[in-house]
Amino acid sequence: MNFPDRMKDECGIIGIFDRAGGDVGKNICYGLFSLQHRGHISCGIVTNDHYKLTTIKDNGLVNDVFSADKAATLKGNIGIGHVRYNFGTDIRENIQPITTRYCKGAISLAKNGRIMNAQALRDTLENDGAIFQSTRDAEVIMHLIARARTHCPSAETSLLEVMRQIDGAYSMVIMSPKKLIACRDPHGFRPLCMGKLGDAVVFASETCALDSIGAEYVRDVRPGELIRVDATGVRSYTDFCGHDTSLCIYEYVYFARPDSILDGNAVYTVRERAGELLAECAPVDADVVFGIPDGGTSFAQGYSRASGIPVRAGIIKNKFSSRNLFSLEEKGRQMAINLKYNVLKPIVRDKRVVLVDDSLVRGKTSKKLIKMLKAAGAAEVHVRIASPKLIKSCPFGIQMPPNKYLFALAYATEKEMCEELGCDSIAFLPLEQLQNTGLDKNFHYCNACFSGKCPKYNN
Repeated sequence: MNFPDRMKDECGIIGIFDRAGGDVGKNICYGLFSLQHRGHISCGIVTNDHYKLTTIKDNGLVNDVFSADKAATLKGNIGIGHVRYNFGTDIRENIQPITTRYCKGAISLAKNGRIMNAQALRDTLENDGAIFQSTRDAEVIMHLIARARTHCPSAETSLLEVMRQIDGAYSMVIMSPKKLIACRDPHGFRPLCMGKLGDAVVFASETCALDSIGAEYVRDVRPGELIRVDATGVRSYTDFCGHDTSLCIYEYVYFARPDSILDGNAVYTVRERAGELLAECAPVDADVVFGIPDGGTSFAQGYSRASGIPVRAGIIKNKFSSRNLFSLEEKGRQMAINLKYNVLKPIVRDKRVVLVDDSLVRGKTSKKLIKMLKAAGAAEVHVRIASPKLIKSCPFGIQMPPNKYLFALAYATEKEMCEELGCDSIAFLPLEQLQNTGLDKNFHYCNACFSGKCPKYNN
């Protein structure tokens, strides 16, 4: 079965409104480039220049889709952008941002996350005569906004009505003819922050996007909050605030860039602390610590600090590798891993290695790397995973294999795991240690993939 060996988030989003009237297109390009880790398959930007919309979107990476010449055509003081993570390619209609024209002009939307009741809403709309051009739930939201706007006094009140109808994990930026609107689901599953750059207001999935354009971080959008920006200023609507918060814990484990700050927590600090806790909970006699790049690097540094075992760059990652050259079948996957990673043989030979990674989904990459380390002469390989065992597929839009394909469920004991991977020992960060990684204890986090319990549905 063709399932990923890494969990994959849906998207990254950014929106800018420059009240001074400057063009925002280039800064959106730069911001999207900083969010590239959140989406490799397709990307797009829409800008608004006095009601004239310019749209550029296509399959590919940001620097492939947006050249300097193309970025210069993105005129307008309002704009939104999007990067998407998936397999293969998107049909053009699915590539965000999506734009539609309705009774009050044109409206564009970029979304991160998944609407859980999207199919039911879509069925109702289609039965009522609605026509869809894409297969994405973002278009369902657009239909609902258009219908709400026929009786609501503004775009933001229309979106508030839509937020009453949709159920899921999402953050969104919406551009109307005169406004930029940002919102976050009532439980805060997906991140969204707010910044400023001169007279411009910026919203982005992560603070690293603010840093890339020189914007100052202001705060995170509150779970359930809707913020409207227009020529008159900034207004916050808190109709849906006050619910239990549930930011996805996997943002800190893998999705977010280590230089980002999410809901007050520095991602790198959390990861390094998790590595330290892992060393305390699962010590081992070894000569060297390797982090699987790039996901395991921060954790490996923490493990090394707490254990006293030196950390080295024993595995080199080819940052230009791509699975687009290969099939998604097993042979293609193995070739992709061969070209993505290589072992520094002089550092590995005769060494007892601690191999640290952020998580273990299917184990395919880890198994191949362990084989490469042993072939390079490693005396022992001890796997240390800086997060708990993955035991449940995410119900909120994170792409991962069904439960039965998760490594920790397929191999119940550590002995079975070691035999399958070819390592000498294996250990995971205990679930109860997540609360000791420095996360803000006033904010709750969704760890359903590790605990098996969904904080929203209690199952």
